[in-house]
Amino acid sequence: MASPRTITIVALSFALGLFFVFMGTIKLTPRLSKDAYSEMKRAYKSYAKALPGLKKIGISSVLLRKIIGSLEVGCGVVLTLVPGRPKDVANFLLLLVMLAVLFFHQLVGDPLKRYAHALVFGILLTCRLLIARQGDDRPEREDSREEQQINDQEKNKVKQS
Repeated sequence: MASPRTITIVALSFALGLFFVFMGTIKLTPRLSKDAYSEMKRAYKSYAKALPGLKKIGISSVLLRKIIGSLEVGCGVVLTLVPGRPKDVANFLLLLVMLAVLFFHQLVGDPLKRYAHALVFGILLTCRLLIARQGDDRPEREDSREEQQINDQEKNKVKQS
């Protein structure tokens, strides 16, 4: 039977992956929701206006929206379907995107209800990453315990002979 840690990671990965595929798709195309797509276009125009440095380096509001949407879709697919370490990389990239989104919302002075989802999903991404990384330390401890037991057994054999 799978451990609770594994079940938690799989559930979080799947749910977060689907959410980010959905949200990224809304940023890229009006096919899912024309209203949400229009709202995203409006929001990213205000973000681009608040950051004139983006315009100087050639990043328009459309390009910014498409970059973030593509990152969300790509990383969401990885979180949902790809096993192993790539999930942690996708998780980290999405965490950076969430931090950028929080920065954008603060920059334009949006109320909390406009960016609460970014806070919640940023926290969920952080939890998923911490749980996934926590398990990487344990095998080393188990290996060192096994080595210690083998060493103890060898010492006992030497003492007995």
